[in-house]
Amino acid sequence: MKKILVPTDFSDHAEYALKVAAQIARKNNGEIYLLNMLELPSQESDAIEKGSDVPEIMFFMQKSHERFEEIKNAPYLDGIPVTEAVQFEKAFSGIIKHSKQHDIDLVVMGSHGASGFKEMFIGSNTEKVVRTSDIPVLVIKKEEGEFAPQKFVFASDFSNEIKKPFEKVVDFVNSFDMELNLVYINTPNDFKSTHAAEKLMHEFALGFNINNMKTHIYNDVNVEKGILHFANSIDADIIGMCTHGRQGLAHFFNGSISEDLVNHSVRPVVTFKI
Repeated sequence: MKKILVPTDFSDHAEYALKVAAQIARKNNGEIYLLNMLELPSQESDAIEKGSDVPEIMFFMQKSHERFEEIKNAPYLDGIPVTEAVQFEKAFSGIIKHSKQHDIDLVVMGSHGASGFKEMFIGSNTEKVVRTSDIPVLVIKKEEGEFAPQKFVFASDFSNEIKKPFEKVVDFVNSFDMELNLVYINTPNDFKSTHAAEKLMHEFALGFNINNMKTHIYNDVNVEKGILHFANSIDADIIGMCTHGRQGLAHFFNGSISEDLVNHSVRPVVTFKI
């Protein structure tokens, strides 16, 4: 995790994410890429493509760079290399593009979550990035203070398709020397015996270099509630999930447990694309 991207709109939640990113960068001798996305009306976006110096555009750019200078002088960034960028593009697609251009290892984003109609019809840029990013995304919901996570919860069905992204999960967990808690959530519609679930998890973990691992079976009415309740029961520091990145009608009908967790968990959530 040498290269860490932090998208920012200069809000409090974006700063919560940046403070966590700074601690991760310091621990790994890494660097931070700060990105501010400015979504402009179509006529002004056309002007940018034609190279025009539209006064409003120049004003917004200047203000963004002024804010960047204030942020870069914060004590928690002292000694950490920081690269800033302002882009004019839709936020979530610009974040994905910037990640690929700079070979980013981890995206750290702030989110206040959403509920009800706002969640259904509007969603958030964080959810869209979680859904589409090939790079692990760590979502921070509140001021974390010292970021020294010790317990990591990874919930899954432990199928073969999860093994490839699980390599990144193990790297993430080992980099913080965390305890990895594998959990199988038993629901009324998808029940496994304790013996079968334990066997599934242990066979899944074979061949991975995991420093400290425990396995658990937790019963609940659905997977999302089970993950949240289990994380509460062991006082976990981070919840990890793999996401299919479903879009369009498939996403509408099937939903995404990862996105629901990003919305509803007060704990940090990190997602890994299948």
